[in-house]
Amino acid sequence: MTVRLRVWRQPGPTVPGHFAEYVAKDVSPHMSFLEMLDQVNEGLIRRGEDPIAFDSDCREGICGSCGFLVNGLPHGPDRATTVCQLHMRRFRDGATITIEPWRARAFPVVKDLVVDRGAFDRIIQAGGYVSVNVGAAADAQAIPVPKPIAEGAMDAAQCIGCGACVAACKNAAAALFVAAKITHLNLLPQGQPEQNRRVVAMVDHADTEGFGSCSNEGECEAVCPKEIKLSTIARMNRQYAWASLFGR
Repeated sequence: MTVRLRVWRQPGPTVPGHFAEYVAKDVSPHMSFLEMLDQVNEGLIRRGEDPIAFDSDCREGICGSCGFLVNGLPHGPDRATTVCQLHMRRFRDGATITIEPWRARAFPVVKDLVVDRGAFDRIIQAGGYVSVNVGAAADAQAIPVPKPIAEGAMDAAQCIGCGACVAACKNAAAALFVAAKITHLNLLPQGQPEQNRRVVAMVDHADTEGFGSCSNEGECEAVCPKEIKLSTIARMNRQYAWASLFGR
């Protein structure tokens, strides 16, 4: 199959970007989207041109490194799928595909499709951990955790920090990411002693990084490759309100 690509090219963070068009020929429908870009880049390198820069690592949908807009949708048109797991059979032969980086003030463009997602790391550093040295891992049965609580924590822990939630939100809010990280720790017994300090520190730091406010429109949940639920944001907001009034 052959597809026409409109790719955002931007040599650096201080240089204006533009769309460039490429024709990808001999694309197997069984290729992943990133494998198709690899093939395009091989052609660019052979012609002495600068290859398209994009992030990737595991290419198994578990690391959160990849991510950009495909026809305006974070990670492309398939639900609960990272762009590294998106396959070319999802597109028709002869299609035109537009590829852009995440668009958010807190995610400045580094080059082409690569953005700096260091803001997420700094939110984690503000409180997304258990600070007490608990020594060696305890036996699994040492701290009984009810099954619904354990499942809720595991559901939130699936967040891979890819940034799709920010890219989909008209306010560029990071509420789903922050809520998932807070929920994961605050539900479990090991994370509860510091839950008030954690929720205030992480939510406040998200504001300082330039992320917008949540307006409950659900775009983040719709594009999340790990299907993190909006209910985590509701839990975070309740905990933040309580901690701000009584728990600091």
